[in-house]
Amino acid sequence: MKKSLLSLFALAAMSATALAADVKPALVYGTGGKFDKSFNEAAYGGAEQFKAETGIEYRDFEPTSDTQGEQAIRNFASRGFNPVVAISFAWSSAVEKVAEEFPDTQFVIVDSVVEKPNVRSVVYKEHEGSYLVGMLAGLASKSGKVGFVGGMDIPLIRKFACGYEQGARAAKADIEVFQNMTGTTGAAWNDPVRGGELTKNQIDQGADVVYAAAGATGLGVLQTAADNGKFSIGVDSNQNHLHPGSVLTSMVKRVDLAVYNAFADSKNDKFTPGLQTLGVAEDGVAYALDDNNAKLINDDMKAAVEKAKADIIAGTVKVHDYMSDNSCPK
Repeated sequence: MKKSLLSLFALAAMSATALAADVKPALVYGTGGKFDKSFNEAAYGGAEQFKAETGIEYRDFEPTSDTQGEQAIRNFASRGFNPVVAISFAWSSAVEKVAEEFPDTQFVIVDSVVEKPNVRSVVYKEHEGSYLVGMLAGLASKSGKVGFVGGMDIPLIRKFACGYEQGARAAKADIEVFQNMTGTTGAAWNDPVRGGELTKNQIDQGADVVYAAAGATGLGVLQTAADNGKFSIGVDSNQNHLHPGSVLTSMVKRVDLAVYNAFADSKNDKFTPGLQTLGVAEDGVAYALDDNNAKLINDDMKAAVEKAKADIIAGTVKVHDYMSDNSCPK
């Protein structure tokens, strides 16, 4: 009997080891670089948190082109990595194709929807988070003019811009909102010089707060605002620390949660495919308040934005989603 129990314990231990060995997470970033201080770096943070908590290593890849992205996703799947997490709408067709080729591999795509039985699609209500920072921009603006610099001109980034404009108008009905997009290709995510030029142009027109939703390009937006004594608003990661006293706030998009949860769910045999949508209510998007910007957000501003947050959660404030009809109400 004692021998049988020891055998059972040994078998259980072997099974647990085998299960852990089956978890080989992989992460493919969007173009723009792992350390963009924004979208990709948030994903990296989620992967690092999982590694720190579990001791399980992961592999990642930084593509510089669409071709490289698809190759990396297929390569990871063919080498037995599971789950394979693709960060960016740009990998939609790649995930769709590769998921069919490897039906037993779990895939996750962020910022797009791929309807396959082994794919989890994680999208965010960026318009809600952008509404909150837009309200803070409107309340902070002394000129009555604020700006927005987007990365690649796609509906997703228009969604950020539209939410921002709605929030700014909720704070000041007659506010003027300037908008510029950096480009129409993936290079628009990694052009801080151009981001700075667009920001300077908006500042020259009177903007005293500029929101960047542009990946690494946004670093040029934040730098230029700081150089000119104006406020900026960061995106995706909390970027308040990059220019303390100049970054009014950041629209935090919890891409780290998508990555961490994907890795953890696979490890714990709790992975589920299908659509996950994260908004203000789910803490998927938020405005950032910390020691770096606490002095910039006065009590009245904080009360106003917290009320807006509560109203969004309650459903009494409905922020229009640009992607629902490709339009932004004025």
